[in-house]
Amino acid sequence: MTEAKGKVYLVGAGPGDVAYLTVKAYHLLGQAQVLVYDALVDEQLLRCVSPDCLKIDVGKRGGKPSTPQAEINQLLVKYCQENRQVVRFKSGDPFIFGRCTSEIEALQAANCEFEVVPGISSALAAPLLAGIPLTDNVLSRCFAVLTAHEPEALDWEALSRLETLVILMGGRHLPEIVHQLVRHGRSRLTPIAIIRWAGTPNQQIWTAQLGNILEQTAGLSLSPVVIIIGEVVGLRNYLQPEKISLEDSTTPKISSPAIMSSNFAPSTQFPLADKTILVTRSVGQSSQFSDRLTALGAKVIEMPTLEIGPPSSWADLDQAIANLLDFHWLILTSTNGVDYFFERLNAQGKDSRALAGVKIAVVGEKTAQSLKQRYIQPDFIPPSFVADSLLASFPEELSRKKVLFPRVESGGREILVKELTAKGAEVIEVAAYQSCCPSSIPDSAKLALQNHTIDIITFASSKTVQFFCQLTQSIFPHNSDLISALEGVCIASIGPQTSKTCHSLFGRVDVEAEEYTLDGLTQALIRNS
Repeated sequence: MTEAKGKVYLVGAGPGDVAYLTVKAYHLLGQAQVLVYDALVDEQLLRCVSPDCLKIDVGKRGGKPSTPQAEINQLLVKYCQENRQVVRFKSGDPFIFGRCTSEIEALQAANCEFEVVPGISSALAAPLLAGIPLTDNVLSRCFAVLTAHEPEALDWEALSRLETLVILMGGRHLPEIVHQLVRHGRSRLTPIAIIRWAGTPNQQIWTAQLGNILEQTAGLSLSPVVIIIGEVVGLRNYLQPEKISLEDSTTPKISSPAIMSSNFAPSTQFPLADKTILVTRSVGQSSQFSDRLTALGAKVIEMPTLEIGPPSSWADLDQAIANLLDFHWLILTSTNGVDYFFERLNAQGKDSRALAGVKIAVVGEKTAQSLKQRYIQPDFIPPSFVADSLLASFPEELSRKKVLFPRVESGGREILVKELTAKGAEVIEVAAYQSCCPSSIPDSAKLALQNHTIDIITFASSKTVQFFCQLTQSIFPHNSDLISALEGVCIASIGPQTSKTCHSLFGRVDVEAEEYTLDGLTQALIRNS
């Protein structure tokens, strides 16, 4: 059998949103064994790689510590020579200020196979997404793309005569750009647009004139930005798609802030268009919910608020598994409980046959599906998918029944345990897994919270609410600060218990799913859009 040969793909990531990724780039990400990516690559794109892919962040952000270029070159050569499929993921297009030359030279010197895959440059995408055409048969018969990373090296006299300029990496040098253009004859009345985080949910746009743009952007961090200078900026007012207003509601409006750029008006096909939704979820959890919201037109930012792992000790669960025949019922209330219970069952050399004679009750549709994936049909599923309804419709008397309840180590479902015991059951609670708060917030989520560009936040459990509040203390030290920051943001809950926690910490819930599932939550968002 011939051993697979390594290859390096230098791939353009486009402006940020996965919708603007090329088809070839998307497929290569899915096949990548090693991903070497820059700081400006949007975190949402990193979801396109497989869980087994080795992801290496090499920085490359102006003004901040970065991985030396020589070290990046060595990484590409090393993993290619290990016969890996390597994707070198670069923001925009690799050959437009992408610093590819030294990487390609290093690959050639090491006889490594490589291929360059184009991406949509922010120089082209940012103005388009902002409604600014770079060419016009009257106002702009040509345009120039330049980097202001080293403004002293540019021929400002020549540039000032061009009708339209597109400037990348110019945020820190905006005063110098304005000074040089005005000095070389450009009118102070010339329109200018500054687009930050183009093509992402955090996109912001400022339009002004050369003479007053510095006043409008004073004190702001202008990175990463694309700057467009020329009369075509004025066409933006005429080329924006009209917005369809939403009906008034007693709940906060699910509508985008004025600074957000949009390309599509809401429609029946895309009922969540123009909505930026922050999805709180578990680390490593399936992104099917986010994918569903994206398909409905939403801009989705994921913020992991739960880390799931093994309990501090397996002793109690191991003992319960060793004595499974003593139990009448096994109650499972989450997919995590299912996963860790059966993982431990297999670790002890047993399989589902060990549950012969033990009836199984599950709470939640997802929990039931997780069990069915193991070819096990639950004996009882409460009709409303919540633990509180389990006892109301339980199929038999619980007096003197022994019940095994694998659960999260930090507690939960106390009411369920209390009521089972009150019915005469002997409940054996064992820790099957642990949930804790992640150590940090993704930059995309932090920026969206700080810039107030979020329209909806979804919560699928009480723990996600609690840990969200804990994580955001780094941004909003006091709960009152957080509540103020979320004013006008729609808070969406999967069910009553989660809503109770939202009321406790936020003082409100704006949308609650009628069916306590992620599909039910999606339908609730559509109804309230």
